[in-house]
Amino acid sequence: MRSRKSSPPEQASLPWHPPGLVAGVDEAGRGPLAGPVVAAAVILDDLHPIAGLADSKVLTATRREALFDEIRAKALCCSIAEATVEEIDALNILQATMLAMRRAVMGLRLRPVHVLVDGNRLPQLDVPADAIVKGDARVQAISAASILAKVHRDRWCQQLHDEFPQYGFAAHKGYGTAEHMLALREHGACPQHRRSFAPVAQVGVRAAGISEVVLAMA
Repeated sequence: MRSRKSSPPEQASLPWHPPGLVAGVDEAGRGPLAGPVVAAAVILDDLHPIAGLADSKVLTATRREALFDEIRAKALCCSIAEATVEEIDALNILQATMLAMRRAVMGLRLRPVHVLVDGNRLPQLDVPADAIVKGDARVQAISAASILAKVHRDRWCQQLHDEFPQYGFAAHKGYGTAEHMLALREHGACPQHRRSFAPVAQVGVRAAGISEVVLAMA
């Protein structure tokens, strides 16, 4: 008796997220010694693709600026949110980052059915979400969010530089470079420095004539 060769079963189509709008989320500014942590959420429009989306860290500043405007023009919707220096000092940088991400998602004009977040941790959201390690290089919506967050924060640092040029924020963007550490030792910390970060806590707050006593009473 000859056995019949059975055909292989059809592979079911199992999308890893339900059909509908998907938002990408990323942040900028976890590591610096000053300024807010910024998060962005983006829902891209498949009918209006954006060429050249990538992790913001591998793009030039000029290219990021151009993509920032293109994302704002072509995305279905996007949202940029912050957690302040005061919130960072009160909550810690991880929880403040999660707060900024949650605010960014909540600020979207359209409600996504799924959220993809760069990294390995998720903020508290009322929609399904997944954390994607290196998502800013793998998922276009997260790449777009990383660009919005980075450009927004860089612009904020330029404004802070205009107010406190002695620190060089326009160049180092708040990171603990040798130039920044020298300025901290010479001038103390300004009101936008994160006082819960050890290098800032060690020098105190003396910039612009603001004493730690006055800040503590505010």
